[in-house]
Amino acid sequence: MSFKRFLSVTAFTLASAATSSAFAHAKLQSSDPQTGSTLAAAPKQVRLKFNEALEPAFSKITLTGPQNNEIPVTATTVDKADPTVMTAPLPALSTGEYHIQWSTMTHDGHKAKGEVTFKVK
Repeated sequence: MSFKRFLSVTAFTLASAATSSAFAHAKLQSSDPQTGSTLAAAPKQVRLKFNEALEPAFSKITLTGPQNNEIPVTATTVDKADPTVMTAPLPALSTGEYHIQWSTMTHDGHKAKGEVTFKVK
């Protein structure tokens, strides 16, 4: 391979990598409660931390209970001091397995969604 061709291929590869990272979607970095955890006491709130700033108007948390019944969650908020954090207070939870479903949109318009599962003893 000629040196000129090598430089062209290298430049294209670097440009592609930079472009793909610019269009990345929000990824969940951590959750409280942690996914897969078993808790002795029910959590009072959900806290989700992402790798990108979130759009509050398009950020939502829902909760499904042990019998797959939807449990009302009010006041999903994006932290004004740290817009990568979404929280919601939880009602009193009994023993069983719970599924937190979340959906959001980042400032660049990309949508993301996922689920965190935990158990209460």
